[in-house]
Amino acid sequence: MKPIDRVNSTEKGTLKNPYSSTDKAITDEGHKIYMGLSCNGCHGGGGGGGMCPPLTNETWVYGGDDDTLFRLITLGTQEYKKKYNATRTGTESVVGPMPPFGELIDDETKLWKAIAWIRTVWGGRAEKKVWQ
Repeated sequence: MKPIDRVNSTEKGTLKNPYSSTDKAITDEGHKIYMGLSCNGCHGGGGGGGMCPPLTNETWVYGGDDDTLFRLITLGTQEYKKKYNATRTGTESVVGPMPPFGELIDDETKLWKAIAWIRTVWGGRAEKKVWQ
């Protein structure tokens, strides 16, 4: 299923990543997907940021749970805010908007694997972790 179809057919707050960030084969594939979609152009090759927020610290601008990340990446910032009446829960010095990737990714498993890789570069405190 395409990510956009998953978002449109699933209740907000219920999406969970079926892949573990401790599975090296999955996260290696996820990193290739991340690079292939040019996420590195905004978030850096290692997730350390650039013209958009880093993925390596404990600040998640709209929240860091699986459901939020999946929907934010799929819809992009503008549509995510509009659809869910969302506001920022965190702040970063770099705040470039997330473009929508929902139509660019042909299979939701690719997005879940990229998110699994993102979890491997996160360097926040254990008490700030909001996923399994």
